[in-house]
Amino acid sequence: MLLGANVSMPVMAQQDDAKSSDVEVITVSGIRGSLIKSMELKRDYKGVMEAISAEDMGKFPDTNLAESLQRVTGVSIDRQNGEGSRVTVRGFAPDYNLVTLNGRQMPASSLEATTASSSRSFDFSNLASEGVAGVEIYKTGKAHIPTGGMGSTINITTTKPLNAPGLNATFGVKGVYDTSSEDNSTLTPELSGLYSNTFSDNKFGVAISGSYQKRENGNQQANVGTGWRTFPGITDQDWGAGTADWGGIPDGENSGHINRPDENSIYSVPQSLGYKFEEVQRTRVNGQLTLQYRPMDTLTATLDYTYSKNEVATQFNDLSAWFNFGPSTGEWTDGPIASPLVYTEDTSGSPADFSMGAGDYATKNENKSLGLNLEWQVSDNLNLVFDAHSSSAESSPDSPLGSNNVLSAAAFVRASTTGYFGSELPVLQLAYPDGETLDPSDMRITGSSFRNSMMRNEIDQFQIQGEYVLDDGIVQKIDFGISLTDVNNRSAFSNVQRDTWGGVGAAGDFDDSFWPRATVADRFDISGSNDPNLQNEFFMWDFHDVLARAEQLYPVAGQGDCGTGFCPSSVMTTDRRTEEESKAAYVQVTLATELAERPVNIVAGVRYEETDVTSRALVPTYSNIGWVSANEFNLVATGDQDFTELTGSYDNVLPNLDIDIEIVDDVILRFSYSETMARPGYADIQGGLTIDSLVRIDGGTGARGNPALKPFESTNYDVSAEWYYGEDSYLSVGYFRKDAKNFIGTSIVEEQVFNLPHPALGSRYAEAFAAIGSNDANLIRDYIIANYPDSVEGQTIYGVDGDDAYATFDITVPVNQTDGSTYGWEVALQHVFGESGFGAIVNATIVDGDIYYVDSSFDGQFALKGLSDTANLIAFYDKDGIQVRIAYNWRDKFLNATVQGTGAHPVYVEEYGQWDAMVSYDFNENLTVFFEGLNLTDEHTRTHGRAWEQVLNVTQTGPRYHVGMRYKF
Repeated sequence: MLLGANVSMPVMAQQDDAKSSDVEVITVSGIRGSLIKSMELKRDYKGVMEAISAEDMGKFPDTNLAESLQRVTGVSIDRQNGEGSRVTVRGFAPDYNLVTLNGRQMPASSLEATTASSSRSFDFSNLASEGVAGVEIYKTGKAHIPTGGMGSTINITTTKPLNAPGLNATFGVKGVYDTSSEDNSTLTPELSGLYSNTFSDNKFGVAISGSYQKRENGNQQANVGTGWRTFPGITDQDWGAGTADWGGIPDGENSGHINRPDENSIYSVPQSLGYKFEEVQRTRVNGQLTLQYRPMDTLTATLDYTYSKNEVATQFNDLSAWFNFGPSTGEWTDGPIASPLVYTEDTSGSPADFSMGAGDYATKNENKSLGLNLEWQVSDNLNLVFDAHSSSAESSPDSPLGSNNVLSAAAFVRASTTGYFGSELPVLQLAYPDGETLDPSDMRITGSSFRNSMMRNEIDQFQIQGEYVLDDGIVQKIDFGISLTDVNNRSAFSNVQRDTWGGVGAAGDFDDSFWPRATVADRFDISGSNDPNLQNEFFMWDFHDVLARAEQLYPVAGQGDCGTGFCPSSVMTTDRRTEEESKAAYVQVTLATELAERPVNIVAGVRYEETDVTSRALVPTYSNIGWVSANEFNLVATGDQDFTELTGSYDNVLPNLDIDIEIVDDVILRFSYSETMARPGYADIQGGLTIDSLVRIDGGTGARGNPALKPFESTNYDVSAEWYYGEDSYLSVGYFRKDAKNFIGTSIVEEQVFNLPHPALGSRYAEAFAAIGSNDANLIRDYIIANYPDSVEGQTIYGVDGDDAYATFDITVPVNQTDGSTYGWEVALQHVFGESGFGAIVNATIVDGDIYYVDSSFDGQFALKGLSDTANLIAFYDKDGIQVRIAYNWRDKFLNATVQGTGAHPVYVEEYGQWDAMVSYDFNENLTVFFEGLNLTDEHTRTHGRAWEQVLNVTQTGPRYHVGMRYKF
């Protein structure tokens, strides 16, 4: 069900006497034509599905597949750089949905900023819409549909030349103006073309399509990117005795905290606060070649190759301040989930760092698929199809500086640090020591990190499908098939990190010209950006200039491919490899009968599938812990690595039953029952133990995989009523329920991994505290560095074996432990107002469940991510070659993650609505010009933790405009 296109797209109206050459042919084009075809697919399907159709070659309703899908009832999307990327269906997040291309399971790959990716979700931003003929969204399972989509299976279809004999060709050109880029005066190009033709009396056909898209955009962010630390209302906060919880606030009336949380509350404090400004360049190339040969009417061979590459380059500058969790003051919201409206730390005794970082990195996603399909009509009753494909998706660095990096510099001038969290944009306020200002001569190079991350997913799949049609009786046909699927996934990661966060070098190492001054407030247009307390000045420096100078001055011999420590390493230190071998067989029966003289259709089937899992992991080992700055402790790697291997297996029986009855003309009642499954994420089934390289004063974290995990399973029920009251209008109401099991929770095990002495858990720390009389981390570090030089190198304090206690790590082990249900209503109305040209689409999904995150709980817990209500309002006009579409898409608040940088804490994405518009004009049957505007009202996204005040990220992107033309031959 969906929106229409920007250009005229003809469709032939169905008529019983269409064989007569004298019959008048009615042509329905444009937006209306697209809606009619999608509606007919929905009506005729024996089950619950939605469809989006392009009524002409090379023309899809939106320029991005995900942005088209968001307008379908029950579908919502995640956005990246202001553009749709991944889809959630009926509350099931992207990893629970399977994407196929012409019925073939597609590989998926992605990158994480600081670790190897484990996601199975498909990123639609890799595919241009111009080569897509349609998208089918199957909301309930069928025996013939591949497994892996517990929420839905989304099938992308492409052009087949023998389906549209003769010459067909189209060419489009577009300019994109993105207001989010600082260089937004430039129009970036998008080119697309598609050619299809048949030869030798339509026995041979060729179709080739291609697109080139370049986009420049930017964003402005406010971040508490390292997360919030959470505590019970009353804890051990005796600062004088040095027993305060790290990050906790003092007790009592004289604590310095207004409206301090009481014993019946929990509260959270921020670890850092800052702002980030990104510029992003994306180049996307797509292409497909399809060859078809039909030597006889009963045999068709199709060979196709699909290719896509998406290159993304990112540059950023940021400014931030870390809270060192010494004595603090603040003002708090009421409990039971308490948050600071104002939070201040005083570091005037030992000024802390005002950090200003920069980075420049690039990634590329490359997808390839080669497939062969043979369709043989053996007889009037029997049809056989053999299909094989070999496909791959790979995400990798596209820069000698890695897939992600940061070079940090700082001025050690923070006398006090305050965060204000009462407005949409959090406000960072810094105070300098008396008489001081921010001066370029204060700047020192601190730490750096150059990361390489890669993911490669390969699928080899063989399928044989058959259809046997019976000549009479209530059994109309029997479908059957077998398939073999081999999925190989590799996720790997390396990091070259210099932990000199306390600063290196001396005044005069850098000329003042390296540090040009810039401002913050004028870059935002969000409530809070005009706050007079906001830290408005910072240095927005050139990453490459400063990097080149730092590499001259402070090289670390032998580190990274460049040998200086200022570049990434191509030798992966974390390497996870998983193979899943699946065998499947299915049978499905279609019956047609009558009940009270009304037509009834029944589809019943069952699919059996068994999967064997082998998972290997290469993980690093460690020998010590280095205390590198006030609140950072880093693991010291030994350089030794080894693969470990674990295995698992499971099998599933997945039945389905679909019944529909046309109770009166044009009114269809449907009932569907199915069982579906999805597989665990690759990190959950990894075959090794990894620990995070950054440790805190209270210990570290890590994770161990479990290939013996069972897949997620869901029992699905759908009941719906659909009234097709016009050629292009209908109303549908449906209720759905999904009872799911085997959701993965976590079991936390405390272990002293590798026996690593912690430099803040021994006699040196106790002696320093006794001498200083305070928990000030910087003063304690200074004391140990001055009095214990044998265990110190530069500004790094190392653990002493036999004196310091071994660090304790919270090891997260995935286990199947949670069942839960989701349920809801879907309502959709599509109405065309006669021959006026006006029409509207209104749809809404209301979804609920019993597996919510409990914000008042400290325990690691499972909750269904992505669960939210959604709605669409679309108005259009389509007449006399003029087409106008105005669309509003809304999504309610939802849980996006259950882990922050501080551990097991929630991440909520707040309510978001966006207005888009399109206008096009057909000069004639061949030429169309169009204009599109996206995010017209300049909406921004915002995420928070346990409460609204616990902001995690605010991102502003800005509107985007497209102008172009399309010519059809």
